[in-house]
Amino acid sequence: MDTSTLGRVTPFAVIGGPVLMALYGGIRLLDGSRDPGAGWLVGHGLMLAGLVLFAPVLVALERRPAPHRTAAGRVAARAALGVASAGLAASVVQIVIDLYVGAVAVDKADQHRLFDSVQSHPGVVPVVYSVGPVLFYVGLLALLVAGAVGRARTLRWWSPVLVLAGTVLTAADLALIPVAAGCYLVALAPLAGFGAGAGRPVVA
Repeated sequence: MDTSTLGRVTPFAVIGGPVLMALYGGIRLLDGSRDPGAGWLVGHGLMLAGLVLFAPVLVALERRPAPHRTAAGRVAARAALGVASAGLAASVVQIVIDLYVGAVAVDKADQHRLFDSVQSHPGVVPVVYSVGPVLFYVGLLALLVAGAVGRARTLRWWSPVLVLAGTVLTAADLALIPVAAGCYLVALAPLAGFGAGAGRPVVA
């Protein structure tokens, strides 16, 4: 993705990703939304779109203006981008599986049977459900920390703190996904040109 295209896409992605995540979190609180049907498909479809929008956000974080960044810093940023991208890919695969099961299952029992069938394959659970998706948050946090510390910082300290808080909230209770999405939106806002420290070095 070239710089001009990334610059146009990033503000939309920064807002759209968390908003779509919040909508998914809200829908899953509704009665019947966790059973096969329209609620399941709409909610997971929104989440899939939200996850896809995080791809340009990750690239923008890795490419953020940082005139004082060292060669080691650039390598570390690329490594963090790779980790986050791998985790994002795992999360996308998980949602695609959820969408497939929700579209095919005829009832809750069939839904459980289909999930058991998919997850019984070796490696699926750690790669797609447990370890894999965590890499997205690890890489995202690393990119945010790199942007909030040192001479090359272009983000405020509260960006990684808010993302960490949102991630912990989600891990504690999926009902808090909308709250976590709000944390992500505020944390990433400077990347899109909203708030202090947006896209420029922060003077100590």
